Amino acid sequence: MTFRRGRRLSLDIGSVRIGMAQCDPDGILATPLTTVYRRDGDEQALQQLRSLIAEHEPIEIITGLPTSLDGQQRASAAAAREFAQALAAQIDIPVREVDERFTTAQAHGVLQSAGRSSRQRREIVDSVAAVMILQAAIDQEKRTGEPAGSPIARTEEP
Repeated sequence: MTFRRGRRLSLDIGSVRIGMAQCDPDGILATPLTTVYRRDGDEQALQQLRSLIAEHEPIEIITGLPTSLDGQQRASAAAAREFAQALAAQIDIPVREVDERFTTAQAHGVLQSAGRSSRQRREIVDSVAAVMILQAAIDQEKRTGEPAGSPIARTEEP
């Protein structure tokens, strides 16, 4: 089994914030990168993400798909997928989505264990969740030799 060498970025897409993480080209360690706010609208957030993607030159983007506990994809999953599709239409890098059940809850637990207050956690929880999404995707690819998740088709913007 081979692991594709190259930096990857991951996104934890929420309605207010988008957490972003990165890994080294060898996929050894995922680390938090930044948080992009959506309060100024999706186009502003997409522009910031395009700029960060161009700066870091990843081989792919991994986005989390917030699937509910029963495996269903509800409104938050549809909204995350819609945003990921909009991003995929604007960049020339593959975008893949992976199941991200529990990552935000796990990220809160990790930050709480590290002594962060709820106010401190709010500002970084999304990028920590993005780390968990990316690390799981890297680990899966190393285990199976196949990229994690499903590709998001590039479609032309309306």
